[in-house]
Amino acid sequence: MQKLVESINKLKKAKNAIILAHCYQPAEIDLVADFVGDSLALSQEAAKTNAQIIVFAGVYFMAQTAKILSPDKKVLLPQMNAGCKMADMITYNQLMEFKAKYPHIPAVCYVNSTAEVKSECDVCCTSSNAVEIVKSIKSDKILFLPDTYLGKWVEKQLGNVEVITYPGFCPTHLQIKPADIENIRKKYPQAAVLAHPECNTEVSEMADYVGSTTGIMNYVKNSKNKEFVIATEQGVTDRLIRDYPDKKFIPVKENIICPTMKMTSLEDILEVLDKETNEIVVDEKIAQKAAKCIDRMLEVSK
Repeated sequence: MQKLVESINKLKKAKNAIILAHCYQPAEIDLVADFVGDSLALSQEAAKTNAQIIVFAGVYFMAQTAKILSPDKKVLLPQMNAGCKMADMITYNQLMEFKAKYPHIPAVCYVNSTAEVKSECDVCCTSSNAVEIVKSIKSDKILFLPDTYLGKWVEKQLGNVEVITYPGFCPTHLQIKPADIENIRKKYPQAAVLAHPECNTEVSEMADYVGSTTGIMNYVKNSKNKEFVIATEQGVTDRLIRDYPDKKFIPVKENIICPTMKMTSLEDILEVLDKETNEIVVDEKIAQKAAKCIDRMLEVSK
């Protein structure tokens, strides 16, 4: 592994490249990553750099977003088969049908969506700023897509907005059931339960804290608690165990793993960096419209 890391770092320097790693990636990817975190934050960090090549260790929609925010940079995806099942649940045509059923209602899309979908929505959001974004629109009805669970969680936080959700979901987070929370609380009554808002609504209601990947990590960092149940993808638990050896982290259940997020290997990164294959291309008109959707979110989040 050390040889692989050295080869990647050498190539990275020679080609003025940076490597982005999402928190759900295998933890060894961090050994070569310049930035590790949530998908949008990674693309924003990459846009600030003078790198000519971005290697995105993540899934397809994330690499698309990086390309939208850095149109002059070459964006490479180590595994072209690494998609997002939630993002794939809504196509451009399905979005247009959804909007046609509810005309004149603003549409908010989760960042976990394709460039094509973003290009036809009013504003984008992340799991950390979804409440803020929906609130900023000042409408009593909102279309939210593709994740019905994040949308309904936002609706509950606000109380005075009807959030009409598209029936999309994250299969990985839906593996976590209310019974899993009940069982783990019996075993670890002192542990704080931290959950991602992509979880089932009942699971979110049972958690002590609900937030994005970064939100969960910041909660741990600032909490005086010593025990935590982590109700999200295994990669988050792995990094928390590594970064906070003085605290105890218990996965809510075994094998809460996103299969496509775990496709990428160090060998894949070395190959695409060496050959500059798997380049992500986004149609210019779609990219411009999708960028406006993201920019509106960033204006609110400032």
